[in-house]
Amino acid sequence: MPSQGTIGDRVRGLRLSRRMSQAQLAGPDLSDSYVSLIESGKRTPTPVVARLLAERLGCTTEFLLHGIEPRQRIDTELGLRHAELELYHGDAALAADRFGDIVKAAGEDNALLAAHARLGRARALEAQGKIGRAVEAYERLRREAAAHPERLADVPLTVALCRCYQRAGDVLRARDLGAKALHQAKQLSLIHGEVAVDLAAALADTQIGLPYVEQVLGATGVPIPADHTTEILSLWQASISAAEGEDSALAVQFADDALSAGRPARIAVQMARIAMRWAEISATRPVGASDRVGELVLHATEVFSVFPAEAVEHARSLIVLAHVRLRSGDAHSAEDLATKALQLLSGDPATVAASAHLVLAEVGLARSDGSAAASLERAAVLLSAAPAAGTVRDREIAGVWRELGDLWGKAGSRERQTSAYRRALEAVGVRSTVAGAVTSAVFAR
Repeated sequence: MPSQGTIGDRVRGLRLSRRMSQAQLAGPDLSDSYVSLIESGKRTPTPVVARLLAERLGCTTEFLLHGIEPRQRIDTELGLRHAELELYHGDAALAADRFGDIVKAAGEDNALLAAHARLGRARALEAQGKIGRAVEAYERLRREAAAHPERLADVPLTVALCRCYQRAGDVLRARDLGAKALHQAKQLSLIHGEVAVDLAAALADTQIGLPYVEQVLGATGVPIPADHTTEILSLWQASISAAEGEDSALAVQFADDALSAGRPARIAVQMARIAMRWAEISATRPVGASDRVGELVLHATEVFSVFPAEAVEHARSLIVLAHVRLRSGDAHSAEDLATKALQLLSGDPATVAASAHLVLAEVGLARSDGSAAASLERAAVLLSAAPAAGTVRDREIAGVWRELGDLWGKAGSRERQTSAYRRALEAVGVRSTVAGAVTSAVFAR
């Protein structure tokens, strides 16, 4: 059965294969000129007309409209869902391959499914840390969304690009895209749902649109979810078994149930990241705001503690909470939180562990017990071992070096303070020949 790319192509191909004239296909209900307009792509048949034409051409309405038979379509839909499950709960590299297979299978015969599969592949590339390739994919999709808004929404793509450019270290481009997405969200009065949450997270990272971030935090909060991993994996396996038993409709239902079961946790983890970032940004606010900040970051730590895979984020949140406690004068609690963060890390990101040691150094300085120097030394060793990434990660390393320099200054070691500041500049590619010279703008995150 022919399956050319447009509805008009399929109507014409099927008509010619059945040796019918346009007048014969039109019958008593339609005009042959109307059939001609459909075949030339100048008219799109209504659902009623599509059913009528499909009946006369001996095909399904689904095939006429989408170029794919119902069974093929449902199998493709199932493939998309399984690829999404792989992305969220499995292997991002395998998810990218599966999305790619769907793109090839859908081709031009089903542009909508193909577009969603390409979007999934872009997200899978981003999840693997292949930011350059992800940006290329998102940029192509954004151009497609501008030309075909019925296939893809522009706002999620703009948010994804904002996030990717930020991770790649192109902060100006990220902020520009964030501002565009924020403008669109305000026009739509959008403060709820996954798109709003993703946008708030991107804005918090780029440090623009902070009133909107606060709005989303107020509207959604930081819910503490249960870990439904076992349920999700069980439903996923049930979907695979149903598909093997040729029951595609049931397989799709199980896959949908698995994705739905995982959605609250995804939103909760994202909101926890927003709350943590918000707490870091708010560290410079008046002390009176510390109660709200402390409450948000405490909820974030509770969320991350539910999921073993979020151990690094859990450690980060404990360090942020430790800073909040230090600011309120509770050095003992800050010390406990930093120690717990180090226990969670066990060799994970050096910058996070270094930050925990800096908290312990601040506690030591506050107590004047002589323990600060050892903690500062440990932080310096960890930071020296952190590899350059050529991305916004380098700015994070620079920020921790700068903080280390500040604390060496408080400890009375001018030489080590200068050295730490110089390492901070070098982390972002700036070479200073002036002792102690620091440009604070370099460290803007």
